[in-house]
Amino acid sequence: MVKIITDTTAGLPKEIASKYDIPVIPQVIIFGEESFYEGIDIDNQSFMERLKKSPDLPKTAAPPPELFVEQFKKFTPSGETILCIHPSAEVSGTVRSALVAAQDFPGSDIRVIDTRTIASPLATMVELAAIWAAKGESAYSIEAKLKDMIPRCKIYFLVATLEYLAKGGRIGGAAALIGSMLQIKPILTINDGKVDQFERERTHKRAIARLIELVIEQIAPGEEGYLSIIHADVHQQAIDLAKALRNKLNLKTDPPILNVPPAIVTHGGPGILGVSFFIQ
Repeated sequence: MVKIITDTTAGLPKEIASKYDIPVIPQVIIFGEESFYEGIDIDNQSFMERLKKSPDLPKTAAPPPELFVEQFKKFTPSGETILCIHPSAEVSGTVRSALVAAQDFPGSDIRVIDTRTIASPLATMVELAAIWAAKGESAYSIEAKLKDMIPRCKIYFLVATLEYLAKGGRIGGAAALIGSMLQIKPILTINDGKVDQFERERTHKRAIARLIELVIEQIAPGEEGYLSIIHADVHQQAIDLAKALRNKLNLKTDPPILNVPPAIVTHGGPGILGVSFFIQ
């Protein structure tokens, strides 16, 4: 049996984690002198309320290795292979923490996978891995499938303001200044594991329209491509985007909508809206 472990940057829905018994390691959110384990000490709504009131931006930290050790101790005695599926090491220290923890279990088969992405595409890979594991597929098969998906992953997203990315050091301050002065709305992506600018649009409306175009250009009608929508505190926009994509792609149901978790909102800010999918 293969055991799947992930962390809160995936934004994995609780019902999926519960259905497949997936341990979700919490990221650390830091407001001033106070630290919180995401999803345990602070939930999305409480975080968003506090973020909007806070005079200073919170900080984040990767889960300490001890949290992984705690989980590994549960599963290694039975000889289970553990697949830890986490965000890009370029944007989070989670992979490093898992690797450090794995060193305490030299005789166990613990595999740490850097998916080179974050948020809903990470959640998609975690859920698929859990489904494959439940069907009895080997760790080698699951790992190979996941690694095949990594280069096919596409994620495009908008932010309401570049302030959070600039202050968090994720992009240069000059880019933030240009965006605020000219009202340029950048479409961002994850390129080689890092946040990068993909295109720029003049208005938010045009940027959303371009998100739709990007999906249509790369997913054929009737082909799902594990399409999902992500948002941070703009639920109605996410619903509208999901419905538009359902109609354009002739899907049977709306693509799933996932909340962007606090550790990502800390760096992107409220108002994130995006799409993710996997090309053939």
